Amino acid sequence: MSTTSRWPKRVYDVGEDPDYRFSFANERTFLAWIRTSLALLAGGVALDTLSLSIPPAVRRTLACALIIFGMICAGAAWLRWAAAERAMRTGSSLPSARLPGALAGVLIVCALVVLVVVLIAL
Repeated sequence: MSTTSRWPKRVYDVGEDPDYRFSFANERTFLAWIRTSLALLAGGVALDTLSLSIPPAVRRTLACALIIFGMICAGAAWLRWAAAERAMRTGSSLPSARLPGALAGVLIVCALVVLVVVLIAL
């Protein structure tokens, strides 16, 4: 167990410090998910702001979906980081990754809606 006081305690007050390379890899993964979250937020804002030939109700719905999922993605990234760090510290198995599948599903649905709207507008 680490003798230094670090936050969050529920992560750092268990087990032993893992090899720092694994902790850094976990942190890089967390930051990649934060970058993905920011991209989703930016996409939602851009979709709502740009004057596209998509009906306003559809455009706003898609924008809200991207923004909401961006927020969920950021929160899930934090929880995943904490769970992985805790697993490394206790020597248990790493948690399963559900976020990539959910992200793919949301993006596929949004892309299909945009495709249908664009094809109808032709």
